[in-house]
Amino acid sequence: DIARQIDSFKIIVVKSTVPVGTSRWIRKTLLRYGAPLGSFEVGSNPEFLREGAGVTDFLYPDRIIVGSDNDRCTSILRQLYKPLTDGSYAPLKGAIPIPDHAILPANLIVTATNSAELIKHAANAFLAMKISYINAIASICELAGADIEQVSEGMGAGQRIGRRFMRPGIGYGGSCFPKDVAAFRAVAREFGYDFRLLEEVMRINEEQRNMFLRKVRSALWTLKGKRLAVLGLAFKGGTDDIRDSPAIAVIRMLLKERCEIVAYDPAATERARKEFADAPITFASSAYEAAEKADALLILTDWEEFAA
Repeated sequence: DIARQIDSFKIIVVKSTVPVGTSRWIRKTLLRYGAPLGSFEVGSNPEFLREGAGVTDFLYPDRIIVGSDNDRCTSILRQLYKPLTDGSYAPLKGAIPIPDHAILPANLIVTATNSAELIKHAANAFLAMKISYINAIASICELAGADIEQVSEGMGAGQRIGRRFMRPGIGYGGSCFPKDVAAFRAVAREFGYDFRLLEEVMRINEEQRNMFLRKVRSALWTLKGKRLAVLGLAFKGGTDDIRDSPAIAVIRMLLKERCEIVAYDPAATERARKEFADAPITFASSAYEAAEKADALLILTDWEEFAA
């Protein structure tokens, strides 16, 4: 469709997380479908937005990646982002407030299209690896009688490591990490590299849910017939997204154990109702209502109100 509509110079910019080589494949496809040579360029501009903080992350990014194999394409994309890279956006009246630790002005990094596509997959896989790593350390802490909060604080204080993505839990989820880690592993395999490290990241993530179930069973001795209050359904606090949510996976495991589930989430309840339309789950209107007469209280999403 794009090839048929080109009547003047156009730039086609790929924002999605895609396998390395996609932009060049799109270029070949446009030529194959009749787009005149020199009438277009294809660029890669992957986004690094956190769900629940997308607007702020876009306006105050820690980096902007522009993948381009053509100077004209690079120049136009630089111009597009100029209000962020020259610092002229932040002082404007009505601008979104500057968040803590913002990098001003934004750092724009120009790469080849293949490199830009690889940066996105590699970054997401690394963050997933960091989550699985701290979860593995948490397991060792429990066996050794150490405090994972203290260990995480001590590790994260090192500038070479950092505190972000160093909070243990029941594993990563959402629409990005599970998909991107699996896709990146497949891409590496296509190029002839056996990325076994990513397989271990995925295995630890799955095992984290099984370990949590064992914890609940250990605390209650038996699960069948127990009334369990679940706080949190979304894959992370601050969103209503339940895609690949570890909380949903844990609930399904508990239902197989024939538990009685009463669940509450500040934002994701309606989506979860549809997900569990035929399941014996009760949805509460508050955390306190969910906890009433429960044999155990399971906090499965990192909402700040649950911590409070």
